[in-house]
Amino acid sequence: MREYVPAHKIYFGNGGGRVSRGMPGYLPRQTIFSSSIFSYPKPRMNGCYSVQEMMRLMASKIRSTADRLSDDEIEQFLQELLAARRIYVLGAGRSGLVAKSFAMRLMHLGLQSYVVGETITPAMKEGDTIVAFSGSGETKTVAELSEKAKEIGGRLCLVTSKKDSRMGRIADCVVIIENQRDDVEDESAEFEIRQMTGEHKSFAPLGTLFETAAMVFADAMISALMEITHCDIEDLKDRHANIE
Repeated sequence: MREYVPAHKIYFGNGGGRVSRGMPGYLPRQTIFSSSIFSYPKPRMNGCYSVQEMMRLMASKIRSTADRLSDDEIEQFLQELLAARRIYVLGAGRSGLVAKSFAMRLMHLGLQSYVVGETITPAMKEGDTIVAFSGSGETKTVAELSEKAKEIGGRLCLVTSKKDSRMGRIADCVVIIENQRDDVEDESAEFEIRQMTGEHKSFAPLGTLFETAAMVFADAMISALMEITHCDIEDLKDRHANIE
C-alpha cells in the first residue's frame, strides 16, 4: 500500500524553512524521498538543515555546473558580446534581476547595455544583440520579446537550461546551465512536485539553482571580458554610479 505525506510537512532544507502555503494535498512518500531533491546530509535532531550546510551544498552544485559548461558555447557568447553594437538584456522574475545585474556590469566595462522594458531603453536595431536569461527557454513574455528582436534583425544570445525550447530554437548563441532533470517515478505526482521545485528540479526551490548559477556565470563572463578588453578596476570605478 502506498504511503502519502502531507505536502505542508515536507522539509526542503532551505535553512530550516518549511513549505506551508499553497501546498494543499498529499504527495507519495516514495516519490518525494527517492528524488535527488533530498540528496544531502541528514537533518539535525530538530528536522532542519543548517544554513551553512545548504550554502555548502549550493556551492558544490555550482562547481559541478561550471565543470559541465561548454568552452565552445562560452567562446561564442564572448564573441557575440564583443561584436555587438549595443547589448540589451532580458529576463523575468529572478532571472530578470540577474539580467539587470549583468547589464550594469557591462556598462561598467564601457559597453552600451540596456534593460528591455526600462523607460530610457532606445529602439533596438539591426546589429544589436539581446541576451536573454530563461531557465526553461519557454517563458512566454521573454520568448515573445526575443522573437520580436529577431524580426528586427537583432542577434539573440540565450542563457538557459533547455536548448530544445521555443527560444533555444531561434537563438544565435546558447549557453546551457544546469542541464539536468530529476527522474520522477510517479508521473501523476510530477505536477505538484514541479510547483514546489520549478521546471528543472533541484534541492533548491523554484529554479533557485539556475538563477544562482546564472548570476555566478554572468559575473565570470564580466571577469573574462575585463581581461580581453584590458579593463582594470579603476576603469570600472570611473563608470560606477556616483549619485546615490
